[in-house]
Amino acid sequence: MRIGTVRRGRASETAPGVNGTVRVDRRTKNLTKRLRPGEIAVIDHIDIDRVSADSLVAGKVGAVINAAPSISGRYPNLGPGILVAAGIPLIDGVGKDVLTRIKEGAAGRVEGNQLFIGDEVVAEGVRQDDDSVAAAMAEARTGLSAQLEAFATNTMEYMKRERALLLDGVGVPDVTTTIDGRHVLVVVRGYDYKEDLQALRPYIRDYRPVLIGVDGGADAIKEAGYQPDMIIGDMDSVSDSVLRCGAEVVVHAYPDGRAPGLKRVQDLGVDAITFPAAATSEDIAMLLADEKGATLIVAVGTHATLVEFLDKGRGGMASTFLTRLRLGGKLVDAKGVSRLYRSRISTPTLVVLVLAAFLAIGSTLAVSTAGRVYLDLLIDQWDSFVFWLENLFS
Repeated sequence: MRIGTVRRGRASETAPGVNGTVRVDRRTKNLTKRLRPGEIAVIDHIDIDRVSADSLVAGKVGAVINAAPSISGRYPNLGPGILVAAGIPLIDGVGKDVLTRIKEGAAGRVEGNQLFIGDEVVAEGVRQDDDSVAAAMAEARTGLSAQLEAFATNTMEYMKRERALLLDGVGVPDVTTTIDGRHVLVVVRGYDYKEDLQALRPYIRDYRPVLIGVDGGADAIKEAGYQPDMIIGDMDSVSDSVLRCGAEVVVHAYPDGRAPGLKRVQDLGVDAITFPAAATSEDIAMLLADEKGATLIVAVGTHATLVEFLDKGRGGMASTFLTRLRLGGKLVDAKGVSRLYRSRISTPTLVVLVLAAFLAIGSTLAVSTAGRVYLDLLIDQWDSFVFWLENLFS
C-alpha cells in the first residue's frame, strides 16, 4: 500500500492509503488519455473489459473508483482481474452520484473501500481482491449461455441488415491506396497489440504489407516506427498529428450516413471519405481490404474468441463473427503469423555470410597473379588518396 501526502487546509500531513489527483470521466477510454501516473481514476464502467484495464495499468493509475459494478455477472469479463493482479485498488458499485460530487483535479485519498476528499468520504463501495474477483468470475460463467443466445440473435439481425455488404461488398467506397494483390496488416489498439507488432517486424520488412490503422491503431503503427497507409474508424481515439501524416482517411459512418468524426477530420484540413455500415470499425477495415483484392489480411489487436467478443460489450460484435466467416482463410491473427513465419535469413547469419564473402575475395586476391596486380593497384590508389588528404590539410 502506498503512502502519500494529502492537504487539509494550509497544513499537510502523511495519510495512509493511495493519495493522488482525482480524474473523473464516464468513459474510460477518454479518461486514460489525460491520466497521469499515481492519479485516481473515477469511472462509470459496467463490466470493465481487458482493453480498458490494460490502458489503466499502462497509465500507472493509483486506484480505480467505479460507479458501476466492475463484474455484473453477465459474462466473465477480464478487466477486474487484470487491475487486481497489478496491485491497483479497485472499488466499485459506489453509485453514479460520485461523478458529480467530485471536482476534476481534486486531491483525493483511497483508504480501504472509501474515497476521501480532505476528511470527507465522497464514495464508498466494494473493494475487490483476488478472492472476490475469482468468485464473481465463477458466477459469471454460469451466465454465458444466455449471452450466447443474445449474441446469436444479434448476429442474425445484423446479417439481415448488412447482407448486401457481407455477401457482395455493396457500399464499400473506392480508395486510392493500392491493395489488390498485396498483404494487408490491420492494426487495432486492442489485445497485445504492442507485442504483436514487435513480433511482426520481420514479416513487415519482407512483405511490406498495406498498413491500415483502426482509430488509435494508426498511432500504434507510428509508435512502432512505421507509416500507416490508411486510417479507418470513427476518429475518436486517433491523434491529430497522425491524422495529418498523409495516410488515406476513411471515416466510419452510421448506416444512415451520419459521420460524427468527419467534422474533426475536415477541421484539420484532411481529405476523407465515408464508409456507412453497422459493423465495427475493425470489421469494415477488413471488409474493405478483402473487397479491394488483398491476398492476405493479418489482424493485430482484434478479437478472436467468444469471451473477447463479449468483453467488447457491444451488440455490434455480431459483425465481427460474420466478417471472419466471410474472410475465411484469408484472415490470419498476428500471433499465428509471428509463430509460423520467420525471416528468411537472420541477422547473425547475414553477418557471417558477408564476412565469409569478404574472406573468400581476399583469399582469391592474395593467391592469384591477377589478384596481386589488382591488390597493388588498390594499394597505390589508397596511398594516393592519403597523400591528397595530407596536402589538403597541410
